[in-house]
Amino acid sequence: MDLPIMPPVKPMLAKSVPDVPDGPYLYEPKWDGFRCIVFRDGDEVELGSRNEKPLTRYFPEVVAAVRAQLPERCVVDGEIVIAAERGLDFEALLQRVHPADSRVRMLAETTPASFVAFDLLALEADSLLDRPQSERRALLEQALSGAHPPVHLTPATSDPALAREWFTVFEGAGLDGVIAKPLSGVYAPDKRTMLKIKHARTADCVVGAFRWHKSGPVVGSLVLGLHDDNGALQHVGVSASFPMARRAELVEELRPYLLEEGQEHPWVGEIGSERRPGGEPSRWNRDKDTSFVPLRPELVVEVAYDHMEGARFRHTAQFRHFRPDRDAASCTYAQLDRPVRFDLAEVLGA
Repeated sequence: MDLPIMPPVKPMLAKSVPDVPDGPYLYEPKWDGFRCIVFRDGDEVELGSRNEKPLTRYFPEVVAAVRAQLPERCVVDGEIVIAAERGLDFEALLQRVHPADSRVRMLAETTPASFVAFDLLALEADSLLDRPQSERRALLEQALSGAHPPVHLTPATSDPALAREWFTVFEGAGLDGVIAKPLSGVYAPDKRTMLKIKHARTADCVVGAFRWHKSGPVVGSLVLGLHDDNGALQHVGVSASFPMARRAELVEELRPYLLEEGQEHPWVGEIGSERRPGGEPSRWNRDKDTSFVPLRPELVVEVAYDHMEGARFRHTAQFRHFRPDRDAASCTYAQLDRPVRFDLAEVLGA
């Protein structure tokens, strides 16, 4: 491979802001998949991830699509996603990261991935890193003028009003928010020069368990639950961002909720404490200790979250405060704000 920009390259990043900003920006939907920088030099293709580890072997169908549709020599920033009936399916995407080649090939057939392009870093012999965003976008549109599924060009607009509309309606297709890129900005690898606007909501959850922190006998994370329509406590995620002093305080605050001898717990026995409640061991690190200390499911906590992935929080929830005024039985899925469904095909056609 001989390109003006060679792998690995860390992608340009974004910092969070509360609202869609006005100004000279290019606005794009924020895709919920695997960030991927594609390097193509003829038949040679490499799919680089955000952590610089190649994704190439996990997505043979994307490699084939890149060879068929992207320019002969190019470097393109984008996102690998899986489109399901109800929108983007991040859980299906996680399943694709598997050590067995036979399973990778099978999943490439049964849950094929797509590539959504949103920036052009190099074309032929030219590096475009120092070109303004507006110029890179124009060149990307030319380069992908004939693209068709599973390769897509992300929608983009310079109209903040339309970006705000996208922020509201595209969530129903599984998208994560909106990205704002300065039109005059260069491509800055590993720098937070873009802006991201994500959905922010709160929920009252039951603290069903906690995990120890890797550094010692302090709380690492709170394991959260919500009651389903049948009254069963379902694991919905964790809250984990605490200062070290707060982690030590939580040990004492949670002590009164430890199970007494002989007490039952909805997550113990059925799934076992050596596994994540309601799920499989971590796909990212199978050696990671995911054991938990069960608690009497009585303590309620208010957390902030962005959106749901199926029945769980898509990302780590942010701790707000405990809610001693709330009854744990009242913490149900009914309180969650569900976005109106939106056709993913319409997003890609926007």
